[in-house]
Amino acid sequence: MKVLLRNPLKVILLMLVTVLLVACSREPADVAASAEAPAVSMEAASAPAPVDMIARVGDQVITFSEINTMMNSSAIVGLSMPELGTPERDTVRLTLLDKHISANLLYLDALKQGKDRDPAYQQELATFSDSILAALYRQKTVVDAIDVTDAEVRNFFDNHVAEGTELTEEVRAGIEARLHKQRFMTSMSALQQKLREGVEVVVIEAELDPDDDEVRIDTTVVARVDGTPVSWGEVKGLLGTPANAGSMENRLKALNGIIDNRLMSVKARAAGLEQDPSYLARIGEYRKTLLINLHRNSLLKEMEPTEAELAAYFDSHRDQIVVPEVRDVQMVVLETEAEAAEIKQKIESGELTMSKAAAEHSTVPDAAKTLGKIGWVSKGSGFPGLDAATFALAPGEIGGPVESPAGWHLVKVLDMRDAAHESLEDDRAVREARRLLIRDRLGEYVINLRKNDFKVEIFEDTIAKYSQQEIDWYQEARKTRELSPGEVREKIEKLRN
Repeated sequence: MKVLLRNPLKVILLMLVTVLLVACSREPADVAASAEAPAVSMEAASAPAPVDMIARVGDQVITFSEINTMMNSSAIVGLSMPELGTPERDTVRLTLLDKHISANLLYLDALKQGKDRDPAYQQELATFSDSILAALYRQKTVVDAIDVTDAEVRNFFDNHVAEGTELTEEVRAGIEARLHKQRFMTSMSALQQKLREGVEVVVIEAELDPDDDEVRIDTTVVARVDGTPVSWGEVKGLLGTPANAGSMENRLKALNGIIDNRLMSVKARAAGLEQDPSYLARIGEYRKTLLINLHRNSLLKEMEPTEAELAAYFDSHRDQIVVPEVRDVQMVVLETEAEAAEIKQKIESGELTMSKAAAEHSTVPDAAKTLGKIGWVSKGSGFPGLDAATFALAPGEIGGPVESPAGWHLVKVLDMRDAAHESLEDDRAVREARRLLIRDRLGEYVINLRKNDFKVEIFEDTIAKYSQQEIDWYQEARKTRELSPGEVREKIEKLRN
């Protein structure tokens, strides 16, 4: 049976607009309503819009395939991925769209503020660019040039593998990998020597001494390549764990890797590899992601609350921060007090268990199935008398009979968890209050960007169209056979075509 998504999608989209992009938002706004949008770049203005464009933030385009790639490449923190072909999947898709819109607003704001001219940003981007270009150059000049023939595999097998071993495909693949690695290492050693021919490389080892780490600043020059400096900050960023960072051998290895990458990136640029599609895609994505993260981190520092602000926020948001005391409860509900007292006496004497009493005597319709197990309940969430009796019990104790509008209750506490985060004397309460307050402040900041600085458009008909295509294909394919995860990923990435 065909599933129609237009109505559910419109409801979800209306909710998306109402919450204004972020989960913590509280002010409604029209999806296309904002202040005058900034000027669109000439490149963006001249480029045709993708057919699966589902949103536009200023001159930044978001496509259906982008969101699907996010959904299918890896798990997203805080989100579970519903099965393909379900309406719940569209809810997750729109949650990701919401996050993507917020990220694009921060990106445009960073550009507007000139954060892309920050030296630290430019240095990190240049380092990444060199790494990608070096990898492309290495691939084209070394890896692609390595060829292992069948005769070479057979020769290695005959001379190095124990007699009686069969030359299976697995053994052949292992030999090919080993020969390929040997040749790669030899070729890379030769390439490194050739790269440095005619280049003046000066390494200042004294500036790598671990004993001076506490006083050394990131801009300290640790090497020069034809007069261009390499900083300690660049090397430090590659060292990883303190154990690795403390070794002079590892420091020199990291430094030489930076030098080789720089030299290979120069060769790559000379060979025109800056126009390689894979380079353009990766550097474009990294440039944007890096700027968003740097800008967000800068904003978070500015939003750090004072002690007084944190205390005020805690007092007004206790319901979000304090974790109430909870009890794991099992319950038997009877019609009369006398019957409840009788059943309690039988349980306490061992004639009945609480589970059997619930299954055979409780008036709750599904008690035979649940055996009276209610699950975890929080203090203050039930009828006052019943709540008071329940939270006066210790684990294993049976309380009651207690009357409520539902009848007379016998209650057993199976387990309990104490309340937490009850005051700012608890470090966990401080951390949670700080997290929520900064989240709210960042949310308000993004809302204001949308309302006052950058136009946001969401194209719900396109979302509905491609969501329905995905479901139609999935349901048709499932009629004949089970689909592999690879087939699912490949198909939904091609839907826009």
